[in-house]
Amino acid sequence: QVQVVESGGGLVQAGGSLRLSCAASGIVSISVMGWYRQAPGKQRELVAAIPRAGTINYADSVKGRFTISSDNGEKQVFLQMNSLKPEDTAVYYCKIRARAPTTDWYSDYWGQGTQVTVSS
Repeated sequence: QVQVVESGGGLVQAGGSLRLSCAASGIVSISVMGWYRQAPGKQRELVAAIPRAGTINYADSVKGRFTISSDNGEKQVFLQMNSLKPEDTAVYYCKIRARAPTTDWYSDYWGQGTQVTVSS
């Protein structure tokens, strides 16, 4: 059974930092790991994505402040968030595009989300 579990959210003042972690289990191989966020009343949006091979992608709104990294051997992805702003407040979701042991194709697996609240 595939599981994706995030941790590290919380409440922080503007200008502060948080580090999110995501761990996947029950998968054979990963092609892309990424972070998305959804603020109240808004659509879910890509924050950052890191492919197994290729270029890391960041949303313009977080470039220079957030850094995504991964440990494919441990099937983990991290999001270091610095210089946080109130507009970064959202539920942050981890998404893994991976292959489960019982399939020959890649599917997207989502975590349950972790709340990040930035106070002004």
